Amino acid sequence: MKHVIALDVGGTGMKAALVGAGGELLHQARRPTGRERGPDAVVEGILGFAADLRAHGIRELGEPASAAGVAVPGIVDEAEGIAAFAANLGWRDVPLRALLTERLGGVPVALGHDVRTGGLAEGRIGAGRGADRFLFVPLGTGIAGAIGIDGRVEAGAHGFAGEIGHIVVRPGGTACPCGQRGCLERFASASAVSQAWAAACGDPDGDAADCAKAVESGDARAVRVWQDAVDALADGLVTALTLLDPRTLIIGGGLAEAGETLFTPLREAVRRRVTFQKLPSLVPAALGDTAGCLGAGLLAWDLIETTDPSIETTDPSEVTT
Repeated sequence: MKHVIALDVGGTGMKAALVGAGGELLHQARRPTGRERGPDAVVEGILGFAADLRAHGIRELGEPASAAGVAVPGIVDEAEGIAAFAANLGWRDVPLRALLTERLGGVPVALGHDVRTGGLAEGRIGAGRGADRFLFVPLGTGIAGAIGIDGRVEAGAHGFAGEIGHIVVRPGGTACPCGQRGCLERFASASAVSQAWAAACGDPDGDAADCAKAVESGDARAVRVWQDAVDALADGLVTALTLLDPRTLIIGGGLAEAGETLFTPLREAVRRRVTFQKLPSLVPAALGDTAGCLGAGLLAWDLIETTDPSIETTDPSEVTT
C-alpha cells in the first residue's frame, strides 16, 4: 500500500504517522524528542524514528514510504531543507532534509515549519476547510501564525511570514526575547497569562487554565488578567486582518482550550475594533495536537503527487483524523 511518513517534531515530543493516499492514518507512534541529550542527539533521534517508520511500512504495508514530510520548530528554510535555528532544541543550520533523504533510502522529503504545517492541515481539512484565505494563530508558549492562501501556506521571502506574536501591541511594554518591547506574545500567549495570573493570585503554580476556571467562577482578579490578554490579542489580530483580510481566523493552542471563555469576549473585542475592515469568521482550531503531523503528511503528498502519476490521492478534505 502506497503511503508517506509524517513526522511532527516538538520541543518535548515527536508525533508520527504513516499516511495513505486517501488520508487514512495507517500507523501512529510517539517518542520523546530528548532535547536534554543535546542537539546532535535530537537530530539522530529524528533520523532513527523516521528509519523505524520506514521499516514498519515495509514490514506491515509491503513497501517503503514514497515520501516523507517533517515539521520542526524554530526558523526553517523550507526551500533548502535546512532547520536553521531552534532555541528549544539547540540546533543551528541542520541540513535535515538531506540527512533524512539519505537515511530513508533516497525518497523525497519535505521540511516545514511546525506552525505553518499545522496551519496547512487546519486550512485544508480542519477549521479553515473551504476558506480561500485564512489566518491560523496558535496561542501557546509563544504566538505564531500561518497565512493560508488557496490551499497553501505563505512562508514569506525569508521564511518569517506570519510571526504575529511579534507585532508590538503595547509600545514600551514588557521586554521580549526578540529584542523589542511590548510584543503581542508577552501579553496574550498561554505562558503570559500564566505568569500574570500567578502574580495576581499569589500562587506561583497558577497557570492559564486555572485563570480561565477562575474567570468562569467570577473571580475579579482573573477577569482583569483575562481581559487584558483578550484586549492585547484583539489589537494584534485586527492589525493582522487589516493587512491580510482573511476570510477565516482560526485560533488554536493551549489558550483556545478555554472555549467560549476565550472566544465570546475575543469576538466582541475584535468586533469593537474593526472600522472599514470585513469581520472574518473567528473559530477554534479543529485538529488539536494532531495538526502538525497531519500537515506533514499533506506536505509529503504534495511533494510527490504532481511528479508520480501512479499515485492517486483523494481530495485532502477527506483526510481522516
